[in-house]
Amino acid sequence: MSDLPRKAVTRTAKLAALPLGFAGRATWGLGKRIVGESAEIVGRELQQRTAEQLFKVLGELKGGAMKFGQAMSVFESALPEEVAGPYRAALTKLQDAAPPMPTRTMHSVLAERLGEDWSELFLEFDDKPAAAASIGQVHRAVWHDGREVAVKVQYPGAGEALLSDLNQLSRFARLLGPLIPGMDVKPLIAELKDRVSEELDYALEAQAQQAHADEFADDPDVVVPAVVHQCDQVLVTEWIDGVPLSEVITEGTREQRDRAGQLLSRFLFSGPARTGLLHADPHPGNFRLLPGGPDGPDDWRLGVLDFGTVDRLPGGLPDPIGESLRLTLDGQAEAVYELLRREGFVRDSIELDPDAVLDYLLPIIEPAQVEEFTFTRGWMRSQAARIADIRSPAHQLGKQLNLPPAYLLIHRVTLSTIGVLCQLGATVQLREELEEWLPGFLAADDLEDFEAEGSVAEA
Repeated sequence: MSDLPRKAVTRTAKLAALPLGFAGRATWGLGKRIVGESAEIVGRELQQRTAEQLFKVLGELKGGAMKFGQAMSVFESALPEEVAGPYRAALTKLQDAAPPMPTRTMHSVLAERLGEDWSELFLEFDDKPAAAASIGQVHRAVWHDGREVAVKVQYPGAGEALLSDLNQLSRFARLLGPLIPGMDVKPLIAELKDRVSEELDYALEAQAQQAHADEFADDPDVVVPAVVHQCDQVLVTEWIDGVPLSEVITEGTREQRDRAGQLLSRFLFSGPARTGLLHADPHPGNFRLLPGGPDGPDDWRLGVLDFGTVDRLPGGLPDPIGESLRLTLDGQAEAVYELLRREGFVRDSIELDPDAVLDYLLPIIEPAQVEEFTFTRGWMRSQAARIADIRSPAHQLGKQLNLPPAYLLIHRVTLSTIGVLCQLGATVQLREELEEWLPGFLAADDLEDFEAEGSVAEA
């Protein structure tokens, strides 16, 4: 029997038990209230216990359950600090670790996909996985030409498990919603389901990774491992060493945090402009800090892994994103409102006050208003609280806005990246990256001046 699916009924039972567990804890909480414990203390204990059970189950099941947990993990910054601790610990485990499949199963996949003599392709092969994630695990090896490589092996039955888990999770999305304030879980699950076939297709992943590897081959700041070999359910790429971003978040120096944040922002906005692709899975397990940046051995570069989920943007990020951001910063409420209506963010049947829309947007884009911004969990929590509070004008207005399908993945990737920046606590010159890479952010005259300054600097 393959390792990942186990029995479908077992996976379904584990996931189905989650809402029952939530309900049971709510009853337990009511009992504690009756005997006199404060609502605040009881609420905190409830949330901690819920977090521990939820992410224990998601991590054990891998597949879509773990994929959902990883997608949520970057929003940990939005949680109130008094309950963030257990979430942070549980979510961090999901970012780059999961129980591995048995060695015998892994060997059988390699024999089926690479041939019975698969071991002859390698000078060395470590049976112990270096990482185990939602749909596959990675082994460190030495290719027959002497290159150190990462061998990614897909779990047998990964596709069925992904869809089954996500279908099950969508049934009780409302119960999961309160775990991350201000976040609508159901569209997130729907979008993950839409991406399943792409993520399982290692040929597509290889194409996307090699396109990035070619483009960033001589880049002083970003490292993308080249593809060495690919076949169904197996992907071999060059190996890169480095400090996982999850470790930088928990133990990194101020210099490492700021450098990681700057490079992550640069990669987010420059990738689509340079490759026509958006890396759409920005959780910390997919990034490394590597020594040897442009300022020498004590400087850092950003290593980027896992291109299984990408958004194809042939013209780069859509112009309306940069244009609306620029108009909002300029305080042009009417122009912003008309652009949002034209792009479908405001439905034709809805009438909103342009000034209220501007007031809603300005706090969110605060990092773009200044030359340098420090992303913090406190700032993220304040934004989440403002939008989640049903009494606030921001909540009422937000409910009336629409997110067009063409912008759904871009929106999630941007929010996820901001979540990681807040976990890092990084000070980032975001405006500089927007000016260089985001179409529409600079007005025509400013763009000409910017390009002229760049030409002078190069000369």
